Amino acid sequence: MKINVVIAMHKPYETPEDALYLPLHVGAKGKEPIQDGHGSQIQGDNTGDEISDKNPRYCELTGLYWAWKNLDADAIGLVHYRRYFKGKTKGTNKMQQVLTDAEVQDLLKDNDILVPSKRKYYIESLYSHYGHTFDVKHLDMAREIIAEKYPEYLPACVAAYTCTWGYMFNMCIMKKNYMDQYCRWLFPILEELEQRLEVAGDLDKLSAFDARLFGRVSEILFNVWIRYMQSQTDAPKIAEVPTMHMGSVNWVKKGTAFLGAKFFGKKYSKSF
Repeated sequence: MKINVVIAMHKPYETPEDALYLPLHVGAKGKEPIQDGHGSQIQGDNTGDEISDKNPRYCELTGLYWAWKNLDADAIGLVHYRRYFKGKTKGTNKMQQVLTDAEVQDLLKDNDILVPSKRKYYIESLYSHYGHTFDVKHLDMAREIIAEKYPEYLPACVAAYTCTWGYMFNMCIMKKNYMDQYCRWLFPILEELEQRLEVAGDLDKLSAFDARLFGRVSEILFNVWIRYMQSQTDAPKIAEVPTMHMGSVNWVKKGTAFLGAKFFGKKYSKSF
């Protein structure tokens, strides 16, 4: 099985040597080419059928779109240059611990979709957490669009919004037929949301950080799509895979920001 997992990158960084991975410069249109950690110029998301110029709003999704439209593979996935699915290899070198092609091949023998392990919010639902940290109107509008375009997905939307855990980061590996189904569903919703926010004049008022809302909304919508797919009689088989961060994570800052948003209404203004 041919599997391509693109690594969403916007600056030079070390990447795995495993042939499974394809470093991809997201938001490459109009930018100088970048290199991977081995000094090789990497593929940009501005070739073929692409939406590279949407990167300031869509984040890593311009990479997902490019992979969906341009890669000829049996399965396609997306990870980040600082966050990967974790494999079984142990050791002090983190880059050697990432999920390998052999491990993905084995997982996809019995599964159709690989997702990150659940992120549990405990005292928040996906909807309330988004509302405390960003403008919840984005999720309300997305739900309205789903009700209009894909009403059969509305029960899954309600269930996902009220759930206290989710599959986050826009990370996944899917057999091509499921990636095709997902992207054909996701991108029209985001395009419609973008159009409605533009007509309302809301997008021009947002900071660069807040304008990245489409990447954030899609994290929630991924859970809507997964829930709907799992409700079907021919539901895909899904496996959860742990993730790993390549750098250090300041959990004190993240936790403080989470509690500040929850109890004091301090919305996020930067990444942690």
